[in-house]
Amino acid sequence: MRPDAKRGPKIWTGPRRPPARTLAPPAPDHAILFGAHAVIEALRNPARIPRRLLATENGARRLAEEIGDLAIPPEVVRGDEIGRILGPEAVHQGFYLETDPLPGLALDDLGPESFVLALDQVTDPHNVGAIVRTAAAFGVDALLTTARHSPAATGVLAKAASGGLEHLPVVTVGNLGDALTTLGERGFERIGLDSEGETDFATLGPVRPAVLVLGAEGKGLRQRTRACCDRVARLEMPGAIKSLNVSNAAAIALYSLAGPRRG
Repeated sequence: MRPDAKRGPKIWTGPRRPPARTLAPPAPDHAILFGAHAVIEALRNPARIPRRLLATENGARRLAEEIGDLAIPPEVVRGDEIGRILGPEAVHQGFYLETDPLPGLALDDLGPESFVLALDQVTDPHNVGAIVRTAAAFGVDALLTTARHSPAATGVLAKAASGGLEHLPVVTVGNLGDALTTLGERGFERIGLDSEGETDFATLGPVRPAVLVLGAEGKGLRQRTRACCDRVARLEMPGAIKSLNVSNAAAIALYSLAGPRRG
């Protein structure tokens, strides 16, 4: 028998993976962005002022390849360290960024040929993020939303927008009805989208300046919001289901009003 035959299995004594650190929580006044597209587009936006950038090794390598020199260098961390900041449900893909909030627009900043998308108490951040992404894709000039009953332009919303926040200025107002009244006085065509609208959306032609108003799922447009619209239109659904998720409805409506013109 060999001298070492009775010895047990070898135990690895080399360098061990360091334990996950508990990183400092975000500053309360910072916007939080996570996910590859949201963070990369934000870092490309000169209007963004980054304050803290975390990335895994793979994430930092991708940033160097796609952007090159950064305003702030990334702190290379483990993915679970980012997860401890964001929570277990956040799909961060190895990217985390804290920035100052983006500057917004005022109603007076909207030009005479503007096309604006307004949200009437659409509160789900996934839906709003998807709407922002679609609006940015169709070249909408601004998003009109309210200070209350609207999700913050950060976190889950920014992830769902997939970088769209960097290309869609936001106008935040205290009262949506008052803002729509002001836009109407400036010649904006105010078009509400509602499953019970009196007008078939397909009959609407392109018009500028215009504001398309979307209501929350279930509740739709509020009474005063509806009263402030020049026309309330519906999307004709040939199937058994007569209404769509608000982000899907927004995509169809924007393609019709802001998409490519035919004929």
